[in-house]
Amino acid sequence: MVSTFIRHELKAFWRSKNTGKSVTIRVVMALLILYLFLNVLFVGIFLDKALGEIFTNDDLVKSFCGILLIYFLFDLLMRLQLQELPTLRVQPYLHLPIKRNTLVRYLALTAVFSVFNLWPFVLFLPFIFKIIAPDSGFITAFAFIVAVAGLTVFNNYLALYIKRKSNLNGWVFLVSAAVLILITTCDFRWHLYSLHDISYAFFGRFVTIPALAIVPLALGIVMYYFNFLYLKQNMYLETLTAHKIKNYKSSTDIPILARFGAVGDLAANEIKLILRNKRPRSALVMGLFFMFYGLIFYTNREYGQAMYIFVGMFMTGIFIISYGQFMFSWQGSHFDGLLVSNISFSDFLKAKYLLFTMVSTVAFLLTTPYVYFGWKILAVHFVMYLWNIGINTTMVLFFANRNYKRIDLSKGASFNWEGVGATQLLLSFPLILAPYLIYLPFMVFKHQDMGLIALTIIAVLFILTRNYWIKQLEADYYSKRYQIAEGFRNK
Repeated sequence: MVSTFIRHELKAFWRSKNTGKSVTIRVVMALLILYLFLNVLFVGIFLDKALGEIFTNDDLVKSFCGILLIYFLFDLLMRLQLQELPTLRVQPYLHLPIKRNTLVRYLALTAVFSVFNLWPFVLFLPFIFKIIAPDSGFITAFAFIVAVAGLTVFNNYLALYIKRKSNLNGWVFLVSAAVLILITTCDFRWHLYSLHDISYAFFGRFVTIPALAIVPLALGIVMYYFNFLYLKQNMYLETLTAHKIKNYKSSTDIPILARFGAVGDLAANEIKLILRNKRPRSALVMGLFFMFYGLIFYTNREYGQAMYIFVGMFMTGIFIISYGQFMFSWQGSHFDGLLVSNISFSDFLKAKYLLFTMVSTVAFLLTTPYVYFGWKILAVHFVMYLWNIGINTTMVLFFANRNYKRIDLSKGASFNWEGVGATQLLLSFPLILAPYLIYLPFMVFKHQDMGLIALTIIAVLFILTRNYWIKQLEADYYSKRYQIAEGFRNK
């Protein structure tokens, strides 16, 4: 039966109207993956020398045991961002006399065939055979191989389980990513504990008790079983439909938006779109990563206030930049429906303003701990927060009327350049340069604080005159709406 599934998928691929384009993309991706494999293999071969230079006071085996847990934590974080869910068009098979266990087993096992599952072996096997096997024997080396395999399988199925749950409730993904970031931050930033020591406390015992390798192997098997059960429970069409409708509704019931009427409903729909689809969701996750951007600059006294403006703008407005640059491509698949609907386009624009204001407000609040580095940094963040919701949002929506490239929301975010064009390149220049055009003249004459005040005044004026700008954007849209729609129809 497995061979039948594979044959059907191959036929579907070769009969697709986009076969030529897909083959080209796969060839390019294969060459890129091969290049990355060679780089990882190079690192694996010389891992002993790298560990010796980094951990000068520890022996190589102890250093290796100390990095294993850290590696698999970062591996899980990368999988949540980049690993694709294995797919099989299940519905055509559900009415046929095929055991559901067979369908589920195929879906679960095909998930093993991912390039992410090869990285640990390419990276760690050279070290295991080069250092551990000669030093501690074949049994210990085999125990490490089993442990690496078990943790790889565990990460593989845990990432898939989180992603499948996230398709029903986007908060699952955000909470999972936040927990992983918090775990690593508590070590590398706040030094509450040492992941290196915790990792060594477990893996270091493999030298004397190789049987402990059963633990990560058992974790991998248990995680596979969880995935198997989850897929089996959601394999029925009526169950899938009812469960999906129920969860989608509950994940987007946001009482705070109800007070905004139709604008709040449109903003809630936009939040649904972000949480349900991989690529827009990645823009939101990117914003979480940029919350740590300030640690690069604020810990170095060589950077001045001019650089703080750049950092503050990105930290409080990265979502506006990363998500807003593809306005209205996110609605490209149903843009024709927007044209003929009775939705007021001014409400549509107000919903965008509301969404960006909400996310930027949360981002600003998350950056308030940087007051540790000085009150002036918090003041710069507040100024750039106002600039983002007042001016950058308006710029983004202005360029949205000149974006004619659609985005397929069903595709993942990794290595996906769909929707990227000259508009995104042109947008980056005014977003980055505009605040400096106002601030730099004041800085030249040694009045940096006056420059911040000027930025604040202009930002507040744009916020107070927002309705005027919405009318201008609406008039601009009506003059270009058919060009935008025609561009979105070209797949």
